[in-house]
Amino acid sequence: MARMSVLTRDEAQNRAQLLDVHRYAIELDLTTGDDTFDSRTLIRFTVLADQDDTDTFVEIKPAELRSVTLDGHPLDPKTLNGNRLPLKDLTPGEHELHIDAAMHYSRTGEGMHRFTDPADGETYTYTQLFLDDVQRVFAAFDQPDLKAAFDLTVTAPRTWTVLANGITEHLGDGRWKAATTPLISTYLVAVAAGPWHSVRTEHRGLPFGIHCRRSLAPHLDADADELLDVTRACFDRYHEKFTQPYPFDSYDQAFVPEFNAGAMENPGLVTFRDEFVFRSAVTDTQRQTRAMVIAHEMAHMWFGDLVTLTWWDDIWLNESFAEYMGYQTTAEATRFTDTWTDFGITRKPWGYDADQRPSTHPVAPEDVQDTASALLNFDGISYAKGASALRQLVAWLGEDDFLAGINTHIDRHKFANATLTDFIDSLASATDRDVHAWANAWLRTTGVDTLTPELHTDNGHWHLTIHNPPPTSDTTGRPHRITLGLYDHDLHTPHGLTPRTPLEADLSTTGTTTLSTPGPRPALLVLNDGDLTYAKIRFDDESAHTLRTRLSGLPDPLTRAVVWNALRDAVRDGELPPTTYLDIARTHLPHETDLALAGGVLAFATTHVTNRYVTPDERPAALATLTDLCRDLIRRTEDGDNPGLRLIAVRHRIDTAAHPDTIAAWLTEDTVPGGPELDPELRWRILTRLAVLDAIDETTIAAELADDPSATGQEGAARCRAALPHKDAKARAWDAMFHTDDLSNYLFTATAQGFWQPEQADLVHPYVARYYKDAITLAARRGPAIAEAAGHWAFPAHAIDPETLRLGQKCLRKADPTPALRRKLVDQLDDLARALRIQQQA
Repeated sequence: MARMSVLTRDEAQNRAQLLDVHRYAIELDLTTGDDTFDSRTLIRFTVLADQDDTDTFVEIKPAELRSVTLDGHPLDPKTLNGNRLPLKDLTPGEHELHIDAAMHYSRTGEGMHRFTDPADGETYTYTQLFLDDVQRVFAAFDQPDLKAAFDLTVTAPRTWTVLANGITEHLGDGRWKAATTPLISTYLVAVAAGPWHSVRTEHRGLPFGIHCRRSLAPHLDADADELLDVTRACFDRYHEKFTQPYPFDSYDQAFVPEFNAGAMENPGLVTFRDEFVFRSAVTDTQRQTRAMVIAHEMAHMWFGDLVTLTWWDDIWLNESFAEYMGYQTTAEATRFTDTWTDFGITRKPWGYDADQRPSTHPVAPEDVQDTASALLNFDGISYAKGASALRQLVAWLGEDDFLAGINTHIDRHKFANATLTDFIDSLASATDRDVHAWANAWLRTTGVDTLTPELHTDNGHWHLTIHNPPPTSDTTGRPHRITLGLYDHDLHTPHGLTPRTPLEADLSTTGTTTLSTPGPRPALLVLNDGDLTYAKIRFDDESAHTLRTRLSGLPDPLTRAVVWNALRDAVRDGELPPTTYLDIARTHLPHETDLALAGGVLAFATTHVTNRYVTPDERPAALATLTDLCRDLIRRTEDGDNPGLRLIAVRHRIDTAAHPDTIAAWLTEDTVPGGPELDPELRWRILTRLAVLDAIDETTIAAELADDPSATGQEGAARCRAALPHKDAKARAWDAMFHTDDLSNYLFTATAQGFWQPEQADLVHPYVARYYKDAITLAARRGPAIAEAAGHWAFPAHAIDPETLRLGQKCLRKADPTPALRRKLVDQLDDLARALRIQQQA
């Protein structure tokens, strides 16, 4: 097989100077079998005059390339080189290229993914063409700045419905035609075909629809009002923010199976992972997350789809903006008003962690040389750090000027492409502030600033010096506009805190900022109260002492999120022992009322502190601490007044069980005493933990799967089987992951999640060394999506020891992993080295 080429920025720039692409006419036939589908493409394009070199290429990754015709003259299909079909000696003027091919279906969530629902045997297909997977579905000049109009026709089984970017019309005999799109980029073309269950309505004269697999129909119907209410509210709010109206002819949202991302912003047809169709009990925070993702993807309709990046170095222009708008608009337009607390405790640490690894990069990098490099930048920096930077920009610039600049940008570049320079110029047109300097400081630099307070008192005043890293020869000091939260002991409430009027501060970019204030110093000073900037913070000694006893007394959950993040950072930086973090959680989390905070703190305490940061000797005590903490939360919620908090506590009680008796009794009774009753998610969660503890066997797993043969049931069974502490179970799981290609992306992930368990370190020890060799072979064979899953979920993250680190570093030096796997290994090994340092300091 010929090697597939990645597109370089230079190649894309040269092709954009040569071609003007007008229109695609695409015919897909999904009735030709289970393995391949037919794809016929007509591309109308113009070769521009006055070009020295008129050779170019079109991309396609076919199972079989049947024929190619350029302006009526046949070309030899055998000239296809990997994924590139050369087009030589093109003359200036208009051309027509016809390509007929058979294409492979995917089971990895890339290209045209095909899925058969085990619950009812129905089959569904959908496209995921980002970043360069268009060529898995149809031939294209595959780069974002060669926008074109698309005409799409699909032949599907007669019982299917076909969804696309534009309104679709059934022509009869399973043949569907989609309305012609406006000018869009190739990666945004979308098709979803199958026997969908649909709920349709209209809003502001446009057809709206939500769609899912038939087996999920009752669950979609149960939430349809909420989903459509959120959609309408966000749609209306964006029309208040943006002067350009929604630019497409319809708005469909399809919840599709085995989707790798959270969602994809295809214009007119947003695709979501169908876990957002809840079939088990969820917390209000999970509903809030779903609402935020709806708002995020809708923001892309303007910023990403209407105005699209020119090249992938500006991916942050898509994702940072949509991330910021998703959280902000959800808070403004829906009942979920505390979205920034969830962002602070769950998304922002993703950015902080990514920004402290060797793989960090600027929010707006300048060195994205090819599409393989670009794919690696869809991370916590492009999303969480970028959104945090924009939130700081709004605080610094003012929302009115920010939105004025955004609307200027959209008006200037609608149905076209834009760069960072274009964006900053548009913002600068709306303000007297130096936005270009702000962009250089925030978007072109790497790393996290750490803000450290120093307090002293004299003559009835307290004096504060805030230390911020000064600029160096390589960096420009970042401007920070922050709120200083000031809190005193509440004399009427034990362990309570009373806020003073906060102070506002613009921090100097030279390294230190000094303020003086009359009166006694506060018992607690919180830098970045309100979480408006992106920085780690520290506490002075008296504030740190106050937090140990009064953290839960802080009245605002967003302030508590800032504090918990600071404690998290201190653990990761080796400044706070992980056992101390658990003690603080044990003291204060039983009093927590915010669901996002409770879930976020317990997740860090379980996944990172207990499973990685404490030593193996300390782990039993850490598990006992978390068990006691969850038991307290369960007892506190017995009256039913906070079912979401109770559900969070029950989930983590299951995950941290050191002995099977209690959770096995819950499984037998099919309920937690006092509720909740066990739904499929809780049953599989318990079964997974019982498998780890060797308290169930294959007979139990098979019986549960017979009762729940759904896709999530299949994943639960795969997870449980991989978690069984027996040599033959581990061997079967390993073989399924690494030596066959039978597992879909979701079943691979589920198997990997079950395989490595801290309790089974001795049993799985031989697989640690095998991992590096087998993962490299797998990544090369199955592509970026499985490579990322192998690097994330199948990595032996529990093995915190120098030998695992040595093996991984040797792999990076000598084994030449694919770019997607290399990036995951770099990050995993840096996290492993950090965990090893923390354990050694204990």
